Amino acid sequence: MPSASCDSLLDDIEDIVSQEDLKPQDRHFSRKHVVPKVRKRNTQKYLQDENSPPSNSTIPGIQKIWMRTWGCSHNNSDGEYMAGQLAAYGYEITENASDADLWLLNSCTVKNPAEDHFRNSIKKAQEENKKIVLAGCVPQAQPRQDYLKGLSIIGVQQIDRVVEVVEETIKGHSVRLLGQKKNNGKRLGGAPLDLPKIRKNPLIEIISINTGCLNACTYCKTKHARGNLASYPIDELVDRAKQSFQEGVCEIWLTSEDTGAYGRDIGTNLPALLWKLVEVIPRGAMLRLGMTNPPYILEHLEEMAKILNHPRVYAFLHIPVQSASDSVLTEMRREYCVADFKRVVDFLKEKVPGITLATDIICGFPGETDQDFQETVKLVEEYKFPSLFINQFYPRPGTPAAKMAQIPAQVKKQRTKDLSRVFHSYNPYDHKIGERQQVLVTEESFDSKFYVAHNRFYEQMKSEFSFLWLMAEIRAREAPQGRCGQVREREAGEAGCLWCKAEWRDLERPPPPLPLLPSPTAPMLHME
Repeated sequence: MPSASCDSLLDDIEDIVSQEDLKPQDRHFSRKHVVPKVRKRNTQKYLQDENSPPSNSTIPGIQKIWMRTWGCSHNNSDGEYMAGQLAAYGYEITENASDADLWLLNSCTVKNPAEDHFRNSIKKAQEENKKIVLAGCVPQAQPRQDYLKGLSIIGVQQIDRVVEVVEETIKGHSVRLLGQKKNNGKRLGGAPLDLPKIRKNPLIEIISINTGCLNACTYCKTKHARGNLASYPIDELVDRAKQSFQEGVCEIWLTSEDTGAYGRDIGTNLPALLWKLVEVIPRGAMLRLGMTNPPYILEHLEEMAKILNHPRVYAFLHIPVQSASDSVLTEMRREYCVADFKRVVDFLKEKVPGITLATDIICGFPGETDQDFQETVKLVEEYKFPSLFINQFYPRPGTPAAKMAQIPAQVKKQRTKDLSRVFHSYNPYDHKIGERQQVLVTEESFDSKFYVAHNRFYEQMKSEFSFLWLMAEIRAREAPQGRCGQVREREAGEAGCLWCKAEWRDLERPPPPLPLLPSPTAPMLHME
């Protein structure tokens, strides 16, 4: 092993460092003289990247949504709730269908034409590559129909989750929520009543007091969607009414598939609810009752008459008879006879002077003979109903009546025409020309040329006056063509239109708790 490398001894490490060398602490303090080099970045590009998502991403809550609703006032209320929730989340409810990213179609299953319109709208949306969410009674009753495959559906009791369904649909997913609302195993009336809402008419609040019914009518498809009776508690309904009045509403409509059956599932009844509601109706506001079937109002006639005489409740009631033949009513499973219907009508006409009673007629139900139909004609001639909904029978798939032997279409059409002719043969309002009546102005006419008012009996009058929510005293001047009433082929649950021209006197406008109308930018909901 070489020894030369070991001849000299290595000094200690301390001796190697000279006094001139920097000490460790000196190196630390010298760092302040070092200037770091800063990399410049494109600030504008950075901010753009921060604010803009990748081109292939989708952010829910910023899209435009177009809504269309068919059917009864209950369905309209559901549509208003869904629109309110979507708008609150950030979606834009648009009136222009072509500009919308998603179409929300809220359907009605009462008659074939309504479902045909619904089906055609789905087809059109698909042709225009729109995202689609379906709601209402059609998909709830028959979600497995071929033309509904692959589409998102929100059930009639799940409308409080519409934002979730729309979000997932926009992301490209198909979602179906069709379950029932339950509490401890008991079915509830539906979604909470305190949800945000965009009202079709900002002065009218539609409150569904219950869903479903206790009947099993052989022609009814709505039962398949809405199910058995489930009522909201009285305190929740009263709170909703209070909230609506605070938001500037001046008229409340109570609606359901059968308002007369309200409360039977929760140990109460309709009069108990109504007495609580009239306590919170402010000056200048009115309450309108919805449709009730004869069996469930019979036991409350005395109380109902007292309520309908209340100054802040319209003396108006919609009681569908459907036919004046007991044999036809039996086949319909309506659970009453013609005598029951007449008892209700006669009692209310006696105890509530001037009351407006509306009714429904189905022409051409399976098995209806000429004699059966003539009985119905005689009933209309006897009572001269000022508001009459005449419906041609349509067999709905899955109902017992669809399996019965059908009456020829031409016969059904002719009977509908004959009954309409009877209706137009009498003038129920001629005696009111010249009367002074107090009315509530709440809406515009369809042609936007007039404002529409209702008197205490929910008879409509029109004038060129310029205020909404106005209590006014008027003198009826004339009826167009000597006629005020109209025949309307619509579903049960809608009020008829009774038109009169009027001149205005002694105007009075009650002070609302909040501004009368919302922002002029509020969207319009399309309803039929």
